[in-house]
Parts: sequence; structure tokens; C-alpha cells
Amino acid sequence: MKILLPVDGSELSLHEVRFALRLVAQGLQASFLLANAQEPASLYEIVKAPDAEVLENVSHAAGEHLLASAEALLHDAGIAYEHEVVTGDPAHAMLELIERHGCDMVIMGTHGLGVLRTAFQGSVAQMLVQSSPVPVLLVKPPEEASTEEEAEAGADEGA
Repeated sequence: MKILLPVDGSELSLHEVRFALRLVAQGLQASFLLANAQEPASLYEIVKAPDAEVLENVSHAAGEHLLASAEALLHDAGIAYEHEVVTGDPAHAMLELIERHGCDMVIMGTHGLGVLRTAFQGSVAQMLVQSSPVPVLLVKPPEEASTEEEAEAGADEGA
């Protein structure tokens, strides 16, 4: 079974990687595709660094950096994995990776944006649950992380 693990470099995304490792420890036979989606260059970035190759290299390096901790967890556990950094809308990029790599499942988290922010911004998790051709397993954040995020979301919505 090949499982897509979207990683954004946050502690929450590492929590999801650890969850996947627990499944393997309990007998799941799986390999993993770690993926990070980088936003396309902004107009400002394009104007300041008009060389597209420079922007692509910087974006790719940032994605590689964000994958490093997750790669270390899988490497230390002796689990087979591939990794890929893509550019574009995260939900659409993950859907393309599922197809291109023949993934059988996605394991990802819900990052608790709060009802108001999710309504305006949408959610990568929601989009994948609705559009993915394979099952999407959503991992709840640890209690302490969800409480902190709810407090931050409330502060953001009040601003």
C-alpha cells in the first residue's frame, strides 16, 4: 500500500507522520510518499527575481527543508519512502500526486482553522475528502495543539 503524507513542516504534520508509523508498527504494510506543496511565486517575487529558475530553486529548497523532519522520522523507523515538492494549489497538487504515484490512501490532519476561516479559505483536507479517488484518513490534532489553534483562530477572527 502506498500512502500519501502531505507535510507542511508543522508539528501537527509530524503528528500525522507519527500516526502513520504507529499503523505500520501495528502491522500495516506500507510505503510512503511525503509531499509538500509550495505556493506559486507572487507578483512581487517575480518582479524582484525575474529569473524563473531562481524562484523555482528557492521554492524547491524551502519545500525540501519542510520535509526534512518527516523524512528523519521515516528514515529512523526504517520505512521506505519517496518525497516530492510541488508548486501550486495544495489540494490540486495532492490530487495530481495521488494519480501520478498510484497512491492507495492519504493520511493527513485537520489543522483546525475554525469555522469562519474554513468557510472563507476552504480546506485542503475538505477538498481531498470530496475529490480524492482514494480514501483519506483525517488525523485529529493532539488535544493541546487543537486548544492552542482554537485560541489563535479566535484571536485571528476577532482582529
